[in-house]
Amino acid sequence: MSSPTGPASGLPVRMPRPRQPGRHRRPEPLVAPEGAPALVLAVPGTPSSATRGLTDEVVSIARSELPGLDARIGWLDGDDEEFPTLSTVLARAAEERTARYEQAVAAGLEVKEPEGPVAVVVPLLAGPDSALLRRIRQAVMDSKVAAELTDVLGPHPLLAEALHVRLSEAGLARADRARLFTVATAADGIILASVGGDEAVQAAGITGMLLAARLAVPVMAAALDEEGSIASVAEQLRSSGSQQLALAPYLIGPEIEASLLEEAAKEAGCSTSDPLGPYPAIGKLTLAKYTTALGISPQQPQGAPVR
Repeated sequence: MSSPTGPASGLPVRMPRPRQPGRHRRPEPLVAPEGAPALVLAVPGTPSSATRGLTDEVVSIARSELPGLDARIGWLDGDDEEFPTLSTVLARAAEERTARYEQAVAAGLEVKEPEGPVAVVVPLLAGPDSALLRRIRQAVMDSKVAAELTDVLGPHPLLAEALHVRLSEAGLARADRARLFTVATAADGIILASVGGDEAVQAAGITGMLLAARLAVPVMAAALDEEGSIASVAEQLRSSGSQQLALAPYLIGPEIEASLLEEAAKEAGCSTSDPLGPYPAIGKLTLAKYTTALGISPQQPQGAPVR
């Protein structure tokens, strides 16, 4: 028998650790609610081993941030074998949810019949592209599955951070201005290349302002899919005093053919950094769209401070 001050036998007893009070206490880890909809990443572009690796990494980041997450990948231009289409992935998610419910009922368990969306579809797009979003919306309708479609990932401070990192990796920007690290090839003007027309350029411009604040150089957005847009912006930057330009793709990667970036860089007479790719921010923003749609997000991911 033990007393309030310890065990009567003299043996040690491990007492429960009290939860730290106040606003500095450690937050409870967030996990996916039981029976939560699947997160389905809608991927544009031609499927390939490279884009599979990219999307697998994005999904892996989202799963690591939310244990128990059912995350899947649907391709707009898939073949339903190696690369399942978005409609197929949504249909499978619905079938599996129904099967789980029926198995639970058959086992005599008291379970609630599934309700609400089967999936939350997150477009793998940094900015708006009406043509691609129209196709994603149509694929959701074709699946005949109740699914919620979120907005694209940007604009967001984390995307400005990712652009900065990609530019620094290419030797086109200082990695950290606070350390006065000199890069001989650092650009003094950035062309932020987007796809999706005027709406995409305007959205990219918001992230561009955040990037300009980080780099302390002018940043202007242009459309890769509008003839002459890249060259026009390059001329504007040069006429305002910038001499060493760089092209920063405001793209995740699958949206366009890599050759378009090379052609745009030649047109502007400058070097280019890599697309955003599977930068950690892409996975975190993908998850943020999902959790916000379900109302379970503790907070939106924050960008790194401007240095």
